[in-house]
Formats: sequence, C-alpha cells, structure tokens
Amino acid sequence: MQEQPKVSGRSYGAIFAVALLSFIGILTETAMNVTYPELSAQFHISLDLTQWITAGYLLMVTIIMGTTSFLLKRVPLKQLQLIAVAAFIIGDVICATSVNFPILLLGRFIQAGATGLATPMMFQIIFTQLPREKLGSMTGVAAMIISFAPALGPTYGGLVSTTMSWRMIFWIILPVAVISLLLGQWLITNSPLTKTKPFSTVSFLLLAAAMIMWVYSLSVIGKTGFSIRFWGLFILSLILFACFVKVNVSGETQLLDLGIFRHPAVALDGWNYFNLQFINIGISLVIPIYAQYTLHASAFISGIVLLPGAICGAIISPVAGHLADRYGFRLPVLLGNVLLICGTLGFVICQRVLTPWLMLIFFVILRSGFNFSFSNTISNATVNVAPENAADVSSIFNVIQQFAGATGVVFLASLMAIFQNNGTGSMAMRTFVGGRLDYYMGLALAILTFVISLINFHGQAQQKN
Repeated sequence: MQEQPKVSGRSYGAIFAVALLSFIGILTETAMNVTYPELSAQFHISLDLTQWITAGYLLMVTIIMGTTSFLLKRVPLKQLQLIAVAAFIIGDVICATSVNFPILLLGRFIQAGATGLATPMMFQIIFTQLPREKLGSMTGVAAMIISFAPALGPTYGGLVSTTMSWRMIFWIILPVAVISLLLGQWLITNSPLTKTKPFSTVSFLLLAAAMIMWVYSLSVIGKTGFSIRFWGLFILSLILFACFVKVNVSGETQLLDLGIFRHPAVALDGWNYFNLQFINIGISLVIPIYAQYTLHASAFISGIVLLPGAICGAIISPVAGHLADRYGFRLPVLLGNVLLICGTLGFVICQRVLTPWLMLIFFVILRSGFNFSFSNTISNATVNVAPENAADVSSIFNVIQQFAGATGVVFLASLMAIFQNNGTGSMAMRTFVGGRLDYYMGLALAILTFVISLINFHGQAQQKN
C-alpha cells in the first residue's frame, strides 16, 4: 500500500493564517446586509444607495482579484500577506469610526482590496505546497471558509447590531486580523517566483470598467426594469469585456491567462463556478429580505434562518473533499448538483406556505448541495491544466467567484425591486411576486449547472479513454 505524502505543520499553519483573513474579509461582505435600515436613517440615504455597501465591496474584491495572477508570480507571499492584512486593518478602523456614508464606503473598499488578495493567496498555498492527494480535502476546507462566511454574515451582523452597535461588527473582528498578521509573518514560506511580463494596465482598466458597467446596468433594473437604459449599459459592458479579451490576448502582456479556457473541462468548470456562487450569494440576500417583508420576521430571525445551512455546509465541505480524493470529482459534484436542484425546487413549490422554518430546511438542502460541488469544481479545473498554470486557475476562478456574487446580489435584488417599486398590493405581496421570480431563477441555474456537469464529466471520461 502506497504511503500518503506528509505535509508539514508549517504549511498547514500558513494556510490557517491566510484563511483567517479570508474568513473575516468574506464575513464582512454580508454582515452589513441587516443594518441597511439603520444606516439609511443614520446617514440620511436611500436603501438603493446603501446596497452599494455590499455590491461595491464584492465588485472591488473582484477587481483586485484580477491582479493576483500577476502578483502571485512577482511578489513574495509573505510580503503580499503583510500588505493585505495591513490594508484590512486600516479599512476596518475607518469603517468603525466613519462619520458619514462616503467614509464608510471608503473603508469598505480598502477592506475589499485586502479580501481580494487573501482568498487567491490561500488557494495558491494549497495548490503549490500540498501534494495532489491532499488537494480535495484542503480545497474542501477552503470552500468551507468562503461559503460559510457569507452565510454567517447576516447572523453575525444581526446579533451584533441588535445587542450592541453596527460599529462593533468591525471592532470585534479587528483582533482576528492582528492574529492573522502575526501567524502569517511567522509561518508563511515564500513560493518560488516566476518571471512574468510587465503588468497589463490597459487590460486591467478595461476589465474593471466592464465589471463596473455590468453591475451598474443590473442595478438599473430595479428602478426602470428592462428599459432602453438598461440594455444600453448592458451592451456597453459586453463591448468592454470584448475589448478586454482582445487586448489581453493580443497584447505583449496579459492580465489573466485566458488560455486555460482552451481546455473544455476548465471552461465548463468556470461556467459552473459562476452559477454556484450566483445562487449561493444571491439567495443568501433574498432570504432575509423575503423573510422580513413577506413573512414579517425580525431582522435577527431573518439572519438566523441562514445559520443552520451555513453550519451544514461547513461540515460537508471537508467530507466532499474526502469523497473527491477517494472516488474522483464526479460523485460529489453531481450529488451536490442534485441537492441544489432539490433546495431551489423547495422554494418554488412551497412558496405559498413558506415559513422561516421551511426556509431554513430548504436552505440547508441548498447549501449542502453547494458545498458538495463548489470546491471540487475548482479542484477539477486545476488538475486539467499544467502545474505552472495553477496560479492562473486560482486567480481567474476567484475572480469568477466574486463577480458571480456581485451579479447575484444586484440582479436578484433588482428583480425583487421591480415589483416592490412598481407592483400593486401590499409590500408583502409585491415582495412575494418578486421573490417568486428569484426562486425560479435559482432553480433554472441549478438545473443548468447539473446539465453542464454531466457534459463535462462525460467529455473527460471520453478523453481518458
């Protein structure tokens, strides 16, 4: 029997140090969702503007992640971790002491920059310092972090803001950031750097502009529906994306190595990675809003509905990784896809009789499916490229993850807002109609993800044969 490769405690410690920063960074993505009414009243702003605390955060994370493929090859990991934690601490203090909304938003953007660096660093350490036999288990742990944190965020934010103050959301996590800094500077070992071409500034600006225009166009839906204004902005975002691809591929330097998508398995995994995170983050926003407006639940109860699903997902992620190590990626991914369909189908079929308890049960099923599939999707993509492209997979897939989250939040919130702003009847009924559209959207994406997975694994099996 072949002996399993051993991994040093230092490597696990380095992963833990970066994982801490990634966890609190992602936690704050959604922790402020339940404070929107309070912030709107305190800073005298509308809820549409307050939404950018989450949407802007996710967007900034995405933009920064677009640079990590370059940075991970040019900047020592220990130095990059120092920069990331320092930025997070600075942003955290700014948020906690902000006297107006623009200052709060500035602090959020600085924090988002740190989060945008932390998550790809975590995957980079896993993919470069652990043997192939350990990838499934450790990416399962990583997925537990990046999927548990956003679902826990509303519960954490609701509990802290209700019992203390929304500012304490930032003060409480500050010591964790300091611990991450100390552990990282002690345990992280720099990976060998590779020579890369100069940074592609034009590609970066085009990608950033395209993503900002994409998210902004989706936010317009909530006010004007699928109007000419929306379509104009949306088409402009597609043009900017096309310009980015053209410059990125044909220029002397590349921001992201899009060549990894020449592998059909990687391209299909990337599509599914987007779908999974769209459903995960989008539904995590829809559920508290729906519970408050339609079911008349309190902010705390609306946040606590997500907690059991987050806990189940955290438990399942390492199990899913172990299944992948033992039986391959097909089993946990397809199992997860089926559970995802069952969870979203529950919301659709039982919407008229939904209670917080039923929402809790369906979200547990949904999140279990998500966690069976999520980490194994990026792991499957990684083993389909050359080892030197592991950093490219990590960077690009993390960009996809955050961009999907921002898209899910804004699009599903906008679909609901169409009926809240322009529908007839009570606010509860208008939210009911908008929520129905969101649930159908989640179900359609879950079914699409299952079909893509079947095609993907069938193609990989044929290639091996």
